[in-house]
Amino acid sequence: MMRRNVLLYLLIVLGCGLGIYFALQTGKNLEPSKFSTPSAAPATPAAGNVLHGFRDNLHEPLSLLLVQLILIILLARVFGAGFVKMGQPAVIGEMLAGIVLGPSVVGALLPGVFQFIFPAPSLGALRMLSQVGVILFMFVVGMELDVKQLRSKAYTAVMVSHAGIVFPYFLGVVFSLFIYQSFASQNATFPAFALFMGIAMSITAFPVLARIIEERGLAKTYLGATAITCAAVDDVTAWTILAFVVAMVKAGNPGSAILTILLLVAFVLVMLFCLKPLLHRALKRETEAATGPTRGVIVGILILVFAAGLFTEVIGVHALFGAFLVGTIMPPETKFRLHLRERLESFSSAFLLPLFFAFTGLRTQIGLLGDWESVAVCLAIIFVATLGKLGGSMFIARWTGMNWHDSFALGALMNTRGLVELIVLNIGFDLGILSPRVFAMMVIMALVTTFMTSPLLSLGDLLRRRSPALAVEPPLA
Repeated sequence: MMRRNVLLYLLIVLGCGLGIYFALQTGKNLEPSKFSTPSAAPATPAAGNVLHGFRDNLHEPLSLLLVQLILIILLARVFGAGFVKMGQPAVIGEMLAGIVLGPSVVGALLPGVFQFIFPAPSLGALRMLSQVGVILFMFVVGMELDVKQLRSKAYTAVMVSHAGIVFPYFLGVVFSLFIYQSFASQNATFPAFALFMGIAMSITAFPVLARIIEERGLAKTYLGATAITCAAVDDVTAWTILAFVVAMVKAGNPGSAILTILLLVAFVLVMLFCLKPLLHRALKRETEAATGPTRGVIVGILILVFAAGLFTEVIGVHALFGAFLVGTIMPPETKFRLHLRERLESFSSAFLLPLFFAFTGLRTQIGLLGDWESVAVCLAIIFVATLGKLGGSMFIARWTGMNWHDSFALGALMNTRGLVELIVLNIGFDLGILSPRVFAMMVIMALVTTFMTSPLLSLGDLLRRRSPALAVEPPLA
């Protein structure tokens, strides 16, 4: 039986092969006469020509994009794992990997290689993919917010979170008075520059903070619960302020800004009071299923995320705000949100977000800080940002009754900026508010303030052990 099948297979292959050959020979007689003129046989390409052809193929848009993806994801993974071993969040390593791939390191040491891998015309595709990753990330951030905690609005949380915005915002606006003329973008008005510097100083990276709290075993402590609530209130407040600032900058005149803000307010009201209850009823069966949302539900949610992002982008705010808001109106069931977050975050965090870090790194030119004046201003930005966020949060927390050690730890956690800060900075850069030099300074500030969180928490633990009498922890409500 086996021999018969093999023989039949060989006969079929041979017969079809001969048929194809005779069909091709016969078809030559059908060609127009202009193709019938005999020509010299093509010369065998030299090895150099073959290599040149490979090089040209490598410069094709798809080939170049695949090379970029491989390098970015690999380096982000390596750097992230290295910083995790150092006791730091992986996001710091991924942020640093983006800077290394940019003009600050690879571009300075290997300019030919940098221009070959990241030519300017190829960055459009990289930017679009990175924006999709950030939109999905902001949707996940919106889902991670605990609305019940926001509704309860513990006294300390509201005081600390709002002080952690108002105080650094004030310092950022005042600091702008000293650097506007020398460092701001030529197209940026002072109000736009000052308001944006204020919001950039006020940001807390809620996702990074939540992961630090979980890794250090603080989730069920009074400090951890307070920090999560503070960060949640801070996130909602800061993104709301940023939405209004972006609307005013994009509109260009008060009338257009007011229209944009009214449309944004109407959109928020429709999402919260119309779409949210409808969504909860439509997904009731999915929230009760143990296996999590089906593929069709995930597709529908993604369409909603992109549609909301499209609306906020068209009215002149930013697509991120629409995605963030959709995340906040998802059904509150923990298992449903967990399943949805795992399915989206595994792809966006591992694949798309490193592209955003790389794109940010390609914009960051640390070489612009080659003079002492720029270095001094960069150090001043780090100091002002830390004083405003850590100092303001710490003193208000102490004022509301927390002990000094927990107040210091809470201030250190609120000073964490991470990826969220980079998102804000890229918005400012795209709007022409931040010059390349200020953008580089602010990226360095985001890295430094995120990096210092874990060492400051360890320092606080050391001080707590040496003076336990000053570290009496209030009961967890």
